[in-house]
Amino acid sequence: MADALPPRRVYGWVAVAEAITWALLLTGMVLKYVTHTTELGVRIGGGVHGFVFLLFCLTTVLVAVDGRWGAGRTLLGLASAVVPFATVPFERWAEGRSLLADRWRLRREPGTGPLERLAAWALRNPAVAALVALAGVVLLFVALLFIGPPGG
Repeated sequence: MADALPPRRVYGWVAVAEAITWALLLTGMVLKYVTHTTELGVRIGGGVHGFVFLLFCLTTVLVAVDGRWGAGRTLLGLASAVVPFATVPFERWAEGRSLLADRWRLRREPGTGPLERLAAWALRNPAVAALVALAGVVLLFVALLFIGPPGG
């Protein structure tokens, strides 16, 4: 039986969400820097994009560990979040190479190393892991807000 929220579905959703937030941010940048009408789009779009960017990176690592991706594929997945709209083509590429499974392997198998054991725990305790991950992303997001936007 397939998982209700398998890697394939979760990764697809988060990849699309990340691309949508790129559109929000870029629209906000046009409004701020080209038309000089408002900063609101950058403030809102930038914040939402930053949060979803971190979520995409976390999801990429979880899917990569569960799917036993190599370092190169994992880094390519992470790098796709930096290029506007590249998460969706990367997700399609990964899907085309059967890197996105219908089941979470580590929900049923023990992990063999520290990262796999952590991922296995997270997949077996999704509610607690989601709260911990959300808290971690929020803390990192707040720290990044405190530091300020890139470039000043």
